[in-house]
Amino acid sequence: MKTLELNRLLEKYYKGESTEKDEAELRSFFNENNIPEGYETEKVIFSYYRNTVEVPEPSPDFESGIIAGIDEYESKSSSRNLRKFILPLISTAAGLLIMSGSYFFFINRTDPRNTYSDPKIAYAETMKILMKVSSKMNQAAMALEPVAKINDLTTKSFNAINKPARIIEKNLKNLDYLQRAYELTNAPVTKSIIK
Repeated sequence: MKTLELNRLLEKYYKGESTEKDEAELRSFFNENNIPEGYETEKVIFSYYRNTVEVPEPSPDFESGIIAGIDEYESKSSSRNLRKFILPLISTAAGLLIMSGSYFFFINRTDPRNTYSDPKIAYAETMKILMKVSSKMNQAAMALEPVAKINDLTTKSFNAINKPARIIEKNLKNLDYLQRAYELTNAPVTKSIIK
């Protein structure tokens, strides 16, 4: 095969425009031992294809499955957009409540009265106040449970988003392994390797 014809077929192949006949020509050409210089990478690629079985065609409902997945993702993203507006609103409301509570606390603050003369009564009053504070704090903690659920959903979403990246990274490591194997097979033999 002439170099111009080879370059034309490879260009069609890399653009995804090659036919099965073009790919068969490339496979048979790269199965030969006499490959022009500069085409070693393509030889490795097509020798890999020679050893693999034919790739199956996607199922008839493959496209509809992808479209259904996209629709599901878009419906979930609209609820995420709603959360983007609700969270700042809730945060602002909480800040205003804290500020107004602080204002009324400091305005209505009175000087402490005389302490109780009986230590048992003072202890009982202290326990009553601490129980009241404890119950209010428990109510506040229960009110914050939806925020914790939102945080869990965010973490799950990030994990789902990162899953394809981990798959790609794994595949890139496999390609790196193939590249190193190729470099080792084409490395010149030296005395240090033989020993």
